Amino acid sequence: MVMEGPALVQGKTRKRRGRRDPAWARALVIAGALMMIVAGGAFVVKDAVLGFATRSVHKEDLLPQEAQQGRHASISGSKNILLIGIDPRPNQNPNDAIRSDSILILHIPASHDMAFLISIPRDTWVSIPKYDNGKRVYRGGKDKINGAFAEGGFGLTGKDQRKHGTTLLAATIKQNWGVTFDAAAIVDFVGFQEVVKVLDGVDMYVDQRTTSVHIGHDAQGNTKTPFEQRDAPNGGTQLIPIKGVTPVVYEVGYQHLEAWQALDFVRQRETLPNSDYDRQRHQQQFIKALLKKIASKEVIGNPPKLNKVLDVVGRAMTIDTGPFGVDDWIFAMRGIDGDRLLTLKTNNGGFHQSTENPGAEALDQTTLDLLAAVCARTVPEFVQNHQAIVGAS
Repeated sequence: MVMEGPALVQGKTRKRRGRRDPAWARALVIAGALMMIVAGGAFVVKDAVLGFATRSVHKEDLLPQEAQQGRHASISGSKNILLIGIDPRPNQNPNDAIRSDSILILHIPASHDMAFLISIPRDTWVSIPKYDNGKRVYRGGKDKINGAFAEGGFGLTGKDQRKHGTTLLAATIKQNWGVTFDAAAIVDFVGFQEVVKVLDGVDMYVDQRTTSVHIGHDAQGNTKTPFEQRDAPNGGTQLIPIKGVTPVVYEVGYQHLEAWQALDFVRQRETLPNSDYDRQRHQQQFIKALLKKIASKEVIGNPPKLNKVLDVVGRAMTIDTGPFGVDDWIFAMRGIDGDRLLTLKTNNGGFHQSTENPGAEALDQTTLDLLAAVCARTVPEFVQNHQAIVGAS
C-alpha cells in the first residue's frame, strides 16, 4: 500500500551529499551477483540455471589474467567477488568518465555455507595507483574510490572501458586494504530495472516512513515531481516543495510494492535521517525480498517465468568468473540462500568524515578491522565477536 502525505518544510536540506546518484545501483549489484546463489540451491531448475549462465550473461575478462597466475585453480577455500554497479546516462558521451555508483565485496568463507556483503562507501578517500589503460596514463593520486573505475576506463568504451575500470578499482582496493579478488561482476542499472517488472513486484517490510522526492500527484491525480532539488551552499541538497503536488509516502508495515513503487522506494535518501545509509539498508531489505520472490514456488515452479527472470538478469550483467566456470560457482554456493547472506554495516551505518578531505569519507577502525579479517580469512569469527555490524536486512 502506498499512502500520500504533506510536502516537506520549505527549503529543507540534507547534508553530506555529492551529486544526486543513480537510483539504487547498490541493490542492483547485490541482486545480480546473488541470482546464481538462489538458483544454485534449486536443483530442480539446474538446466535452466546453466542455460542462463551460458546464454544471457556477458562474460568478459574484467580482472587482469596475471592476478590468477600462480594460483591453484580450485573452487575450494574462501573467495572474494568484486561487485560494481554503474548507471551510465542515456546518450552519454563516450568520452565521459563513468564512475562506479556502488562497490561491494562479496566474501564467501571456506565453509561455503554463508556469504557476507561489505559495502565500500563510494565517497571513501583513497590512494589510487598509477595506471596505463593503453590510451591514457593516470599518474596516480588521492580521490574518492568511485574515481578509480572512472580513471581506469577513461577515454575507452565497451569491453575495454569495463575491463580497465574494474582492474584499477581492484588494484585500488588491494593497495589500500590488501583485499584481492577471485571474480568480478558489473551490473548495469538501466537493464536491471526489468527484473522487478518481470516478477510483478515484491513483498517486503517498510521499516520507516519514507517520503518520495521523485514521485507525487496533483489534485487531478497526474503524476508530478513533488520537489525541486538544488545544490545547497553547505554542499547538501535543498528540497523545495512544488505547490499543488503531494509526494508519495511509503508507510511502515508489510506491503506489496509494484515495480514502480519498489524502484522509487529504494531510491530515496534525501528525506531520511541517515541519508545514504538508510537507503543502503532499504536496498538490502529489498534484495532479500527479491531473492525470496525468485525462490518462491510461484517462480521456481514456473519454468517459463524462471527462464524469463534469469534471462533479464543475465542481460543486465557482465561477469568474470576467474579460472572457474559459472557452474563451479553455482555448485560451490549451493548451500547459501537469503537467510545465510549477511549484510555488514560499514562505518556503523553513518557518515565518517575523512580528515584529509571533509567532503569525503574514511573507514572507521571497526571497518578497517573487518577488511583485515577478509584478508586473514576470519570473517565468520570477526562477525561473531562484532554482532553490531550485522545489518537489519
